[in-house]
Amino acid sequence: MRLRAKIILYVVVLHVVLAAAAVGLLIERPLLLFAVEAIFVISIAISVRLIRGLFVPLDLIQTGAELIAERDFTSRFVPVGQPEMDTLIDVYNRMIDRLRDERLAAEEQQQLLQKIVDASPAGIVICDFDGKVQQMNPAASRVLTAGHPARSEGSGREGRDALPHPPRSLADARDDILANVNVGESRLVPHHGSRRMRVSRAEFRDRGFAKSFYLIEEMTEELRISEKGAYEKLIRMMSHEVNNSVGAVRSLLESSLRYAPQVGEADRDDFRNALQIASARIDALNRFMAAFADVVRIPPPVKSPTRVAELVERVAALLRPELTDRNIRMQLDLADRAAYDVDESQIEQVILNVFRNAIDAVHRDGEIRASMHGATLTITDTGPGIADSAKLALFTPFFTTKRDGRGLGLTIVQEILANHGLTFELRNARAGGAEFEIQFGSARG
Repeated sequence: MRLRAKIILYVVVLHVVLAAAAVGLLIERPLLLFAVEAIFVISIAISVRLIRGLFVPLDLIQTGAELIAERDFTSRFVPVGQPEMDTLIDVYNRMIDRLRDERLAAEEQQQLLQKIVDASPAGIVICDFDGKVQQMNPAASRVLTAGHPARSEGSGREGRDALPHPPRSLADARDDILANVNVGESRLVPHHGSRRMRVSRAEFRDRGFAKSFYLIEEMTEELRISEKGAYEKLIRMMSHEVNNSVGAVRSLLESSLRYAPQVGEADRDDFRNALQIASARIDALNRFMAAFADVVRIPPPVKSPTRVAELVERVAALLRPELTDRNIRMQLDLADRAAYDVDESQIEQVILNVFRNAIDAVHRDGEIRASMHGATLTITDTGPGIADSAKLALFTPFFTTKRDGRGLGLTIVQEILANHGLTFELRNARAGGAEFEIQFGSARG
C-alpha cells in the first residue's frame, strides 16, 4: 500500500472512530449529534484534500524521474498557480532544458568525431574489455579484411556499427597485424607480403576499466619511395666510382697485353692468362653494376593487350632444362587466357624473377605450380616458405636470404608491378612453401 493511501485510511478510520464515540455520547441529543457528524465529514474532506495537495510535489518528482529515465528531455511542466509548486516546476524545467542542451551538444560532438574517424585514411580499431574487436572505421576494415571477401560481409555499413564481421580475438587478426603490439608501442608490421603497416596501440578508460585502441597507418608506398630514393643515390654513386676505376684499369690491362712478346717465353702464357683473368673480372664487375643500374632505369610501362598465360608458358619453356636438371616438376593450370593491358616485356621479367625465386627456394626435387584463374596469377613452390624474420624486409633493396644473391629481384618485381598499379602479395602457402599472387584487374574485350 502506498504512503498516500495509508495516510488517507488513517484519517478516515480516526474520524469514523470519533464519530462512533460521538454517537455513543450524544445519542440523546440528536441536533448536537448531527452537527458533530457534519463537522467530521467536512474534516475528512478537508484532510483528504490537504493530503492530495501535499503529495502533488511528490507526484511531480516521480513523473519527472520517469521522463528522465526514459531519456525524454522535451517534456516540460506548466505552472499551476501555487507558489511552492511553481518554484519546483521552474527548477525542473530549467534542469531538463540544460540536460537537453548538453545531450544535444554531446550527440553533435559524437557525430563530428565519428565522421572524422570514418573519413580518416588511418585505420582505427577499438576493442572491448575482453580484447575483442568492438568497432573499426572503414580504413581499418579495408586493411583487416583485404583479400578476404568472406569476412567483409556487411562492410558497406558505416559509422559506429560498421563491423565487417563479429567481434573476434586479436589472436585471430589477419597476419597478426594487431596481436603482439604492446600498449604505448608503435611498430612496423608486414601485411600481405609487400605491404607494411605502422601499428600503434594506446589505452583509454571506459566506466573505470581499460580498453585498447589501435591506429593503423599504411606505410608501403611512402617507404618504397624513400627506399627507392636511397638506393638510386647509392647506385649512381657506386656506378660513377666503379666506372671511373674500371675504365682506367681495363685500359692499363689492354696496354699491358702489348708487352707480352717482351716477356720471357717461360712466363709469357702465365702473363697473358693473368691479364685475361683480370680483364674477365673487370667485365663481371661491369655486369654486376649494370644489374644494379637496371633497377634505377626501369622505364614507365608501355601497355598493350597481352595474354599473361602465354607469357607464363614462354618463361616455363625457357626454364625447362634447368627444372629437369634439378628434378623440379612444373605444373601449369592456365584457364584464364584473356588479354590484359600490361607491358609485355616487363611482366615477363616479373614472371621470370618469381620463377627464379621459386626454383632457388625448392633447390632440388620439388614442385612449382602456376595457375591463372579469374585475372589472378598464382605461383606456388614446395620450398621451406618465408621465415618470420624475413617477412618485413622481403621487398627491401639489397636484402636477400641467398648466399650469392644481390637482393634486387623482388625490388625490381615490386617496382614494375607498382608502376602498373597491380595488386600483389607474397605469402606462405597453406600447404607449405611460398606463393606469389598477382591480380591483373579487368581483361580487355
